Amino acid sequence: MSIDAAAIVIPHLPWIIGGGLALGAAGVAGWIHTTRLKIKHGYPLEGAWGQALKPASDHEAKQRVTLLTQENAELRAELGSVKDRLANVERIVTDGGYHLGSEIDALRDRALEHRKDEGNA
Repeated sequence: MSIDAAAIVIPHLPWIIGGGLALGAAGVAGWIHTTRLKIKHGYPLEGAWGQALKPASDHEAKQRVTLLTQENAELRAELGSVKDRLANVERIVTDGGYHLGSEIDALRDRALEHRKDEGNA
């Protein structure tokens, strides 16, 4: 390095070192935050070489899968019953009798209004 280059770099050396430290601190804070989010949401933690650290045993993972499978089956059954109920509601609403009833009610209302206009109601 020549004297001119050193004269240019040396006044900025505290900013260069501070920037490097800030980048390193941001990297560590990001890693800590990512690990915290993994723990909070139940994702497995990994070691330096990708091996799973948590859950520590396969027994825990098997229990978790069993519970999730049971919950999934319950939700599917509930969804099936909701679909059946929705089909019944759709059938009732699209049924001709439903329209016929609403048309009869409309005619009855018109007749009542007509009587009110004549003063007979």
